[in-house]
Amino acid sequence: MQYKDYYQTLGVKRDASLEEIKKAFRKLARKYHPDVSKEPNAESRMKEVNEAYTVLSDPEKRAAYDQLGRGYQSGQEFRPPPNWDAGFEFSSRGFNPREAAEFSDFFAELFGNMRGFRADTGQYYGRDRFNARGEDHHAKVMLDLEDSFRGASRQITLRVPRVDAQGRMQLDSRVLNIKIPKGVYERQIIRLGGQGAPGMGSGKAGDLLLEVCFNPHPRFRVDGKNLHLTLPVTPWEAALGAMIPLNLVDTSLKVKIPEGTQSGRQLRLGGKGLPSDPPGDLLLDIQVLLPPATSDKARRFYQQMAQELAFDPRRNH
Repeated sequence: MQYKDYYQTLGVKRDASLEEIKKAFRKLARKYHPDVSKEPNAESRMKEVNEAYTVLSDPEKRAAYDQLGRGYQSGQEFRPPPNWDAGFEFSSRGFNPREAAEFSDFFAELFGNMRGFRADTGQYYGRDRFNARGEDHHAKVMLDLEDSFRGASRQITLRVPRVDAQGRMQLDSRVLNIKIPKGVYERQIIRLGGQGAPGMGSGKAGDLLLEVCFNPHPRFRVDGKNLHLTLPVTPWEAALGAMIPLNLVDTSLKVKIPEGTQSGRQLRLGGKGLPSDPPGDLLLDIQVLLPPATSDKARRFYQQMAQELAFDPRRNH
């Protein structure tokens, strides 16, 4: 996928104000709108202009785009890293699935999977009084796997996009102390009541919805409530069966390796995943590792096995 330089598309500088962006868009719209333009590529160019304006005119999309696109040039090979949007606080209005379907793959890759949560609509009370609940906000937070097993209190910093009085985009920082419940799992939502947008009139403030993701772990891979672990075993443990000690995040246990286990087999330990309600499972991917034949004794062992064991792994190939 190629990187799209939206600033270049609109012909504005990266520090352009919102008014400058609007002015550039109106100029290009007059030039390329299919209803009036004589340009041969008017329709495709207008689509590109609309996409660029959709991003750069919205403080939230623009902040995310600027954060991700530093150092890239238009047409350069590009792939956003996992959880690149973590730490941004977004409103629910900023991400429209329809736009992701209409615009380029580049736009869909950046914004198509970002979650938004719709707040309650306001209600009228009387003739001239309007009360509305504030909009919910959303942010993705990165936690350590150990936080799920033990629970934790964490201080997090969120980046909040806004437009200043001069129409230029700014990033404010917001620091929150949050409590991580034991058993929290991937993509779970932690709701912080009243931490979203303020309400109108006497309406209550919206909530801040924190979407949980886990930092990469050196041993375990998280899949919802389940954990995956690659378990190396010796050839004799796999062939003869064995009881193998296994250290988990918060405990240790012994795992029975069945006789005749092959590399690639998966063992499921029920209830040994994340301690949610109900708990997830632990899935062990067996990997049979051979001792290296780096000594004369080891080579003689392998030569003896080759002579005495009638085994052809390619018999059915």
